[in-house]
Amino acid sequence: MRHLAVYLMLVIGGNASPTAEDVTNALAAAGVEVDAERLATLISELEGKDLEELIALGTEKLMVGGGGGGGGGGDSGGATVEAPAAVVEKPKEEEVDALAGGMDMFGGEGGSDY
Repeated sequence: MRHLAVYLMLVIGGNASPTAEDVTNALAAAGVEVDAERLATLISELEGKDLEELIALGTEKLMVGGGGGGGGGGDSGGATVEAPAAVVEKPKEEEVDALAGGMDMFGGEGGSDY
């Protein structure tokens, strides 16, 4: 898939007929490893063909198969489904400051302001 994507990007970029070397160089520049066998197959299958025509044919095939949509879940076949158990929350305990009443803002131990 990455080989085809780069091939198409090269065509869009103005290279009407990218070679295996063009695709390899583009993938290498992006730090992507090339599968030489797959690339050779891709190049041989696309050689001499009009990409716009191939894309149009592929689009027609997609239309026949449908785009599909997420169908709803089917019937469970009569099996009984149990509701999940209710989650019991623990009561939250207030945290007590370890220094409560022991020190004021300036390090004193009394409750006075001065």
